[in-house]
Amino acid sequence: MQHNLEDNRALSRREFTRESVLALLAGVAITITACGDDKPTGPSGGSGTDVNGVVSANHGHRATVTGVQITAANAVSLDIRGDADHTHTVALTGAQIAQIGNRQQVAVTSTTDVGHQHTVTFN
Repeated sequence: MQHNLEDNRALSRREFTRESVLALLAGVAITITACGDDKPTGPSGGSGTDVNGVVSANHGHRATVTGVQITAANAVSLDIRGDADHTHTVALTGAQIAQIGNRQQVAVTSTTDVGHQHTVTFN
């Protein structure tokens, strides 16, 4: 069998790129795995997701109650430093954590640091 150079056609840049990618992926196995079973779990009566508070007169602070804290429903002390250059602490009771998990409004006052404090409101 005889091959003529005229029978060979040039690939466009797009075709070359596509063929190159396909050749690279030809030997790649893509596996998607997950931990545990396929059913997401969360606290009973709550959503299981983190809840962010709104910080009054904010200058970089962040207050977040995690889904794990909501599930445990124990008292916590949150450091709300975030991106601020100083810290404040917010104390939440177990009952307040449960309210936050149920999406009820909870407002608490932070510690006074650097001559000021903040009110943190969770909805």
